[in-house]
Amino acid sequence: MEKIRAWAARSAGERLEGYDYAPGPLADDEVEVAVETCGICHSDLSMIDNAWGFTTYPLVPGHEIVGRIVAMGAQAKGLSLGQRVGIGWANASCMHCANCLAGDHHLCNDSRATIANHPGGFAERVRAQWLWAIPLPEGLPAEAAGPLFCGGITVFTPFVDYGISPLSRVGVVGIGGLGHLALKFARAWGCEVTAFTSSPAKAGEARAFGAHHVVSSTDAQAMTRLAGSLDLVIVTVNVPLDWASLMKTLAPRGRLHFVGAVLEAVPVPPFALIDGEKCVSGSPIGSPAHMAKMLDFCARHGILPQVERFPMSRVNEALDHLRAGKARYRIVLEADFD
Repeated sequence: MEKIRAWAARSAGERLEGYDYAPGPLADDEVEVAVETCGICHSDLSMIDNAWGFTTYPLVPGHEIVGRIVAMGAQAKGLSLGQRVGIGWANASCMHCANCLAGDHHLCNDSRATIANHPGGFAERVRAQWLWAIPLPEGLPAEAAGPLFCGGITVFTPFVDYGISPLSRVGVVGIGGLGHLALKFARAWGCEVTAFTSSPAKAGEARAFGAHHVVSSTDAQAMTRLAGSLDLVIVTVNVPLDWASLMKTLAPRGRLHFVGAVLEAVPVPPFALIDGEKCVSGSPIGSPAHMAKMLDFCARHGILPQVERFPMSRVNEALDHLRAGKARYRIVLEADFD
């Protein structure tokens, strides 16, 4: 079996090194994809650093993958050799549990993460169960589409799952890798969009991404003026904020929704929920069906992440750029093994 060339971390926090591994036989329900591009997500940094406590090494990161199918197992369905597909955080599910049968494959208890005990997309090739290799519409370029398969679907799913309509007023907390895409989705959805940012320098960019209003989350008067007005507030950051002030911006039956991995507890007094039937929720990625819908929506409305591109051979430089908070707003690696 021919080995696959990749970039891997050998231990927590280490710089990535060249790494070759033998993938073994292709499973009947899998496809093998020749990687063209792979985005870098902050989750890749968390896994490299073992911040969540379940990383195994050597780790091949990368779960925002775009490439072409070069091999197919006997049971792979609905795909073809040479087809361009994308693979995100999950790359397999059991296909028979209640969640899978309901179409919520991303909630399968036996789902497999692309970079947890599995080599990811910082490589020349990668494998996934056929269901999780999502065809890329012709209107979306491979060089920028990768981040849609993790960052994009993460902020798209709440719009579908919670019945957000063009009449809804939506707030987005944090104008970064997730937040800038959330603004684009909310604007294309037809919503009135408010961006929350602690960085005044990002106000112009937030409006360019789709925000009608830009509010400083540290401006008490501005926050007070928003009281009771927002139907959905999507939190894309991973740091503690003034949650009480954000809860007060919610309209009756409004929702404070977390997609950023805030590691500290969020205090929510029950009366803050009871008054107005408000709720606090969170979600991971999305199902393969939602991913396909998102890609069609992006193609229809011309939605793409704002990306910076690096050759994969400069992966450590790209990771340093992300760690320093300099990415604007997603980084995409271009495979250059040949």
